[in-house]
Amino acid sequence: MNQPLAIGQTAPDFTLSATPDKKVTLSQYRGKPVILAFYPSDWSPVCGDQMALYNEILPDFAKYDAAILGISVDGVWCHQAYAESRGLHFPLLADFEPKGAVSKIYGVYHEQYGISERALFVVDKNGVIVWNHVSELGVNPGADGILDALEGLAK
Repeated sequence: MNQPLAIGQTAPDFTLSATPDKKVTLSQYRGKPVILAFYPSDWSPVCGDQMALYNEILPDFAKYDAAILGISVDGVWCHQAYAESRGLHFPLLADFEPKGAVSKIYGVYHEQYGISERALFVVDKNGVIVWNHVSELGVNPGADGILDALEGLAK
């Protein structure tokens, strides 16, 4: 497996499609913490639970003025259908073409399966990675680590 970008590194900027006609750039969130939630695939059971959990605790992220961005190699139409079916209220970004380019930059692309690892990064308001975690593909990492990292930034 690749090594994920380390704590203390500046998070590389990227622009990915959130919908067929809307792009999201990481640097547009400067000034607030950002959670990058890389995940293998829309419609997989573990991903569904993970994204539903983050959707449920959006108010907790909002307490820290933090934004969350879901990122996988699925295309925008797949993301759109998935987000609508799950009632998600945060952007799902398509790391689709070139496939996995952003996942590769962050060191969390799973070459063997052609998907993103299940990886989390918390980026501070200045664009620096302050926490990261990679879990096994079949394990929901939950949100405790994210919330602890955001709490640490608030101090």
